[in-house]
Amino acid sequence: MSTEVPVTAGLPAQPGAPRWTTELRREDDALDALAEEWDDLVTRCRTATFFQAAVWQRSWWRQYGRPGELLVLLVRRDGRLVGAGAFQRRHGPLGGLTGLGDGLIDFTDILLDDSCADRAAAEFAAALPLTRPWHSLELREVHPEAAVQRVFERWRGRRLRFTDSLCQYLPAVPMEQLLGRVPGKTAQRTRVKLRKIAESGVEVRTTSPEEVPEALAGLLRLHFLQWSERGVTPEHRTERFARHLTESTTGLVATGRASVHQYWLDGELVAVNLLLLCPSFGGLYLYGAHPELRERLDIAGLLFGVALDETVGAAIPVLSLLRGQEPYKQRWRPDRLPNQRLLFGPRGPAPAVTARAGSVGARQVAVHVLRTRLPRLKEALAARRRS
Repeated sequence: MSTEVPVTAGLPAQPGAPRWTTELRREDDALDALAEEWDDLVTRCRTATFFQAAVWQRSWWRQYGRPGELLVLLVRRDGRLVGAGAFQRRHGPLGGLTGLGDGLIDFTDILLDDSCADRAAAEFAAALPLTRPWHSLELREVHPEAAVQRVFERWRGRRLRFTDSLCQYLPAVPMEQLLGRVPGKTAQRTRVKLRKIAESGVEVRTTSPEEVPEALAGLLRLHFLQWSERGVTPEHRTERFARHLTESTTGLVATGRASVHQYWLDGELVAVNLLLLCPSFGGLYLYGAHPELRERLDIAGLLFGVALDETVGAAIPVLSLLRGQEPYKQRWRPDRLPNQRLLFGPRGPAPAVTARAGSVGARQVAVHVLRTRLPRLKEALAARRRS
């Protein structure tokens, strides 16, 4: 079911001017029907990442979406798709809309044609179906330069912005140049480890689309093995995650937007890494490595080095370490840039947005207190035990 409405976003129409229309699609198979147009728009949106690709969005919806709760907003200029965003209705007392992806996505965004992004954003904002006090749209993990930021700036209702997860980035330059970012002793130790990797006999194989399902089965097996004593993310153990990862990655590899690297040593598969690619950056998404490999080689250096080489070879300017502050990422002294959480609400009274904002703010305060005070508490307890 779709609804098409000509809109002007408050801009007067001029004789001979382009005809702008918006459309709301609610069919469960809307993303399938739009796939070709959607990916054509991806190529015209400079902020689009691999998470906005049609194959990733369609795969996620098939595995995680709830029937009857998809909403796709489209903006057209003389019939051509120039703006698009997919959302899901959220259950619970606060209701509202959210982006697709949940905790599996590092960057939420919509698509806007670069050639008319400002006008398309205005049309998109005017067509967002947030008119009642209980309506809201919450988007997690939004990059500060995402296309949806243009919509946020043009939204005439309630709007609130919060800090979200920290992402980290490195310039995609040859390894020796990258080592110039780190202290001398760290750089020297890293060179020794990289030399050991080069002399180890590890064979790196790039996976074809046909081989992706088998390679990802190996990735997940090794991922579970490496985290067996520390606890793996529960969702990664589910069948639906395996199906989503396989379907989306196969499509991304086939279109050059992902690479799966397999690492073999002495005839045994010892590691698998998934690197996601888009014109603005590459992203290290998920890997699995045999625990015994850690005793022989620097796993982070092994996987990172191959990902860096591929990103540099593709003339992509940045390598993202995506979300998280794991210690192995810090050795490279990455640049840090937090994502944002955006809240949209209707004009006038917006109790749902107010309540949601209060919940988000309280949670962020609690996290800050834990991060700043818990280490001090542990130190105090340790000092008391020593005395």
